[in-house]
Amino acid sequence: MVSFPTPTMIKTNGIDMAVYEAGPKNGFPIVLCHGFPELAYSWRHQLPALAAAGYRVLAPDQRGYGLSSRPAKIEDYDITHLTADLVGMLDHFGIETAVFVGHDWGGLVTWMVPLLHAKRVAGNIGVNTPFLPRSPVDPIAAMRMMFGEDMYIVYFQRPGLADALLAKDVGKAFRFFMRKNGITAAQYAKLPQEQRNLALVHALQTDESTWSGQPLLKTEEMKFFVDTFTRTGFTGGINWYRNFTRNWQLMESVEYKVTTPGLMIMAEDDVVLSPAMAEGMEQYVPDLEKVLIRHCGHWTQQEHPDETNRAMIDWLKRRFIS
Repeated sequence: MVSFPTPTMIKTNGIDMAVYEAGPKNGFPIVLCHGFPELAYSWRHQLPALAAAGYRVLAPDQRGYGLSSRPAKIEDYDITHLTADLVGMLDHFGIETAVFVGHDWGGLVTWMVPLLHAKRVAGNIGVNTPFLPRSPVDPIAAMRMMFGEDMYIVYFQRPGLADALLAKDVGKAFRFFMRKNGITAAQYAKLPQEQRNLALVHALQTDESTWSGQPLLKTEEMKFFVDTFTRTGFTGGINWYRNFTRNWQLMESVEYKVTTPGLMIMAEDDVVLSPAMAEGMEQYVPDLEKVLIRHCGHWTQQEHPDETNRAMIDWLKRRFIS
């Protein structure tokens, strides 16, 4: 099992945040931001690799997750709160600028940090999650129209419903979500439209013998996630999804342009955040490089940690002093 540091508990933006640190204090700062349903622990393979390369690494359990605070109000999980949490974390550690790395929902947040707090960002790395321009329409309305009510993000909009279903059997939820080699992008593209509606919560309730792919996590890694979410529940993380429309409204007057360097790490077989979604990113992130990790699904930094680490460190070494 990969060793993982004991967290430092800090105050930031009105909440308590657990931050896991590695590397020299004088190293160039790298902030690793996880997605759903994940934790700072999702970066357990990256902390030691980046630290060994000379970087100062900070990986928080973000608002609503793990050992960090879980506010009750849905609006307390909007993009202004989530980005301000990260800036407050930098303030606590006396860090002026950092490279922000985000996977899944963490990427949606970290790509917004240079838009809302430009002076605090040295660069961005998206892991599966590309920079996405602001939708011309309410994104939830668009997803509902395209995929229907059972699409997981639309389904998540109903307070308490998905929360209870996932918490009913946390072990089964993680055995369902954390899988590898399930389906390739080419196979997914050939499925009928009604089977491409991303009705993940309903698929979770089917018999495990019908699930494709293999478990991603080792026994002790699975236990870490299951024990944590058994204690915390899923509501904090799901509340991020319940702010899609609010975030869309809040960002209406913001210019969607990232002027700092960017790296986009894409996973060939991620059917939720496909490499195709990164096409045209250069319009919004002009100083951009892209790397494709083949035969890789959604959980890139856990599924192909060595390739992910190499891509990150190669780019960081060329663009930033360690």
